[in-house]
Amino acid sequence: MSLTNLLVPTYTQMLKALSGWLKKAEAQMPKADAEALLSAHLAPDMFPLSAQIRFACLQAQEAVFRLKGQAFPETLDDLINEGQNAGERPGSLLDAQTRIDEAIALLDDLTSGALDANPDISIAHELPNGMIFDLTAEQYARDWALAQFYFHLMTAYAILRSEKIELGKADYIPHMFGYLRPGTMPKG
Repeated sequence: MSLTNLLVPTYTQMLKALSGWLKKAEAQMPKADAEALLSAHLAPDMFPLSAQIRFACLQAQEAVFRLKGQAFPETLDDLINEGQNAGERPGSLLDAQTRIDEAIALLDDLTSGALDANPDISIAHELPNGMIFDLTAEQYARDWALAQFYFHLMTAYAILRSEKIELGKADYIPHMFGYLRPGTMPKG
């Protein structure tokens, strides 16, 4: 399977699910309470919901530029800064939805095979603490990009659930209903 065919649908489907979770939160509570969710977190030393959303969007976009061998645009620096400062400035639900829409738009604009130029290229992935991981494109996609994306996505889901937002498995994988065999949906 190509990296494009693996990553683009995965990121797109799950970012749309994340958007849906935020819409459900807005529908289930007064606007002020829904906006306050952006400051919620699971533990005192974890980033809040607003950061988790931004970091999920960041992971999807960062992977695109890294796998295409392109420099990161300034917009990714903005996203990093927003995420790192989300505790003091969580933004609004509209801001969060805008970031999700921007990430999806970038993914939608990719051509077939855009991330498949060379699956064996060497990617030196440096973390802010100075650690450097040397990976092939395939290793980067499998072992870092998807893992980090799902970490932030699942943390956002867990925060929303811990704040009593009614979400279930169907909200996590709404894209699966496109594969549902007719007549097999349980009744009731």
